[in-house]
Amino acid sequence: MQLDMNLLPALDALLEEGSVTGAADRLHLSAPAMSRTLGRIRRATGDQILVRTGRTMTPTPHALAIRERVHALVHQVESVLSPERAVDLASLDRVFTLRWHDSITTAVGGELLSLVRAQAPGVRLRFLVEPASDTDDLRRGHVDLEAGASEPELPEISHEIAGRDRLVVVLRPDHPLAAGPLTLEDYVAAEHITVSRRGRLRDPIEDVLAEAGLRRTIVAAAPTSLAAMQFVRHSDFLTVVVERASKRLVDDLGLTTLPLPVKMPGVPLYLAWHQRYDGDHAHTWLRTQAMTVMRALQNGPVSE
Repeated sequence: MQLDMNLLPALDALLEEGSVTGAADRLHLSAPAMSRTLGRIRRATGDQILVRTGRTMTPTPHALAIRERVHALVHQVESVLSPERAVDLASLDRVFTLRWHDSITTAVGGELLSLVRAQAPGVRLRFLVEPASDTDDLRRGHVDLEAGASEPELPEISHEIAGRDRLVVVLRPDHPLAAGPLTLEDYVAAEHITVSRRGRLRDPIEDVLAEAGLRRTIVAAAPTSLAAMQFVRHSDFLTVVVERASKRLVDDLGLTTLPLPVKMPGVPLYLAWHQRYDGDHAHTWLRTQAMTVMRALQNGPVSE
């Protein structure tokens, strides 16, 4: 049987994207060309692979069963065919796109840029803000690295934990509560600003307070930690941010922090990328630099 090995990356893209258009976009093909390729895959496998259900396409049971094996095969082929030589940083000319939580970008973005410029002056970095809704830009190759508190759920997204942070209350230094200690009663009685890229007027703290029969007053939602801290800078509002990642902003704005009088779990810091870059030497180098500056945050001071 004559097998066309070119069908493997196309099948991998179709199974990950779940659509002809998405797979065509990833492989830089036209939709009609990808549609014809899907026809060839169907004939080769004897299975429909993707079937239309309304406006979307659904993978068949056979497609679901082979998805991970196909991805592993494509990854192995790429590893075999990729040159093993080390990347020449001095001549590397590449643009990396990073979508990080705003506090992480502010805390270590400058340090990362300095490291990159010193080692690979031809590399440029694009820092993007987090979108208002979740996207699959890592899968599509539109983003190289993501950094935030959420652990990726998709199996094809590789990730590593850089450390943990904790939540603290931010307020202006002459706030009536700034002298501390901040009691739970005073905290609940105050007015609050949430930090939410989606504009949510509640966060996990509400769930913990509700279990104790308590409720706080939230007056606004800010899209970034910086915006929230600007709101509290000249008011009696309180906001909650991650401590180490936000320390530079807190100091620059002349604000102060107090321990959060609500028991909350630590906040993990994840660095995530698509598995297609696992064997990419330049991408591996960038991940190493990113992990270096992120882990340096763990050595920062914390409030008592």
